[in-house]
Amino acid sequence: MLDKNALQRYNYHRYIVRFCNYLCSEMIPILSMTGCGYARVTTGSVLLTAEIKSVNSRYLDINCKTPRAYSRLEEKIKALIGTYATRGKIDVYLSAETAPGEADTALSLDQAYLKNYLACLKELRDSYGLKDNISVMTVAANRDVFTYQSADESTDELWARVEPALCAALEEFAAMKRAEGARLAADMLGKIDVLESYVAEVERLAPAVVEEYEKRLTERVEELLAGADIDKARIVEEVAIFADRVAIDEELVRLKSHIAQFRAMLREDGDAPRGRKLDFLLQEINREINTTGSKCTDAAIAKIVVDAKSEAEKIREQVQNLE
Repeated sequence: MLDKNALQRYNYHRYIVRFCNYLCSEMIPILSMTGCGYARVTTGSVLLTAEIKSVNSRYLDINCKTPRAYSRLEEKIKALIGTYATRGKIDVYLSAETAPGEADTALSLDQAYLKNYLACLKELRDSYGLKDNISVMTVAANRDVFTYQSADESTDELWARVEPALCAALEEFAAMKRAEGARLAADMLGKIDVLESYVAEVERLAPAVVEEYEKRLTERVEELLAGADIDKARIVEEVAIFADRVAIDEELVRLKSHIAQFRAMLREDGDAPRGRKLDFLLQEINREINTTGSKCTDAAIAKIVVDAKSEAEKIREQVQNLE
């Protein structure tokens, strides 16, 4: 049986899972790489506590910290977690406690581990001249010196004890990843709308750049020639060369296409991992923005390009959090 505090924590985490699932039912189904999960489950005579935390990483990196008696389950634990995550640095903490009133679980000392542990403490004391305050309670604070194990337990029996707690923690972990991913997606959709408005403004201003150049060129030629006949054909030719050099039609078309793809990819059904795809698409968006900036000669467009770069960078930071 769970004590009162453990029961309260258990009910709290069940509420968190239900709340996260409710949020995600109305949001975009996409996964964040960050999340956490917690569960306490009594199986037989042992109270199992499972805690899972994850942060961003380019690849899937799972680190398990379990009691020594459960270390042989590490591969099974990693395989199960691999069904819930494809990227991220994930830390798994598993602890086992003898349930009160149960007598079929033996508590004993891990003699080999204890001997090495004490030797390390004494070496630490002697090597650095530290105060000798090694006591029973000091040693007992390291829970790995104890083993909790029923007689003749097979790997399958241990796994049957661990799996319920691990699965419960993973369900909460997955729910939080979905809720966080949905919030990130909503934020990125807002930012991609802002970026799209910048593209539209550049598209509106672009034709006036060539017109303004033709006007300035004509005025300058008239000023230099001081009333002499002007070769209109030559001016047209120069304007055509300039227009070709500063043309950003292709970049704007590709930008609008990439933005539409980015938005559609965010709204895809299912929670399949898509962080890498979005990151690649954002690189293409940045490339087109930079090309547009290198071609522009208009101060107003240059300012918009700077703003667009800033907005794209904000989106990139959020994309790095997606699985």
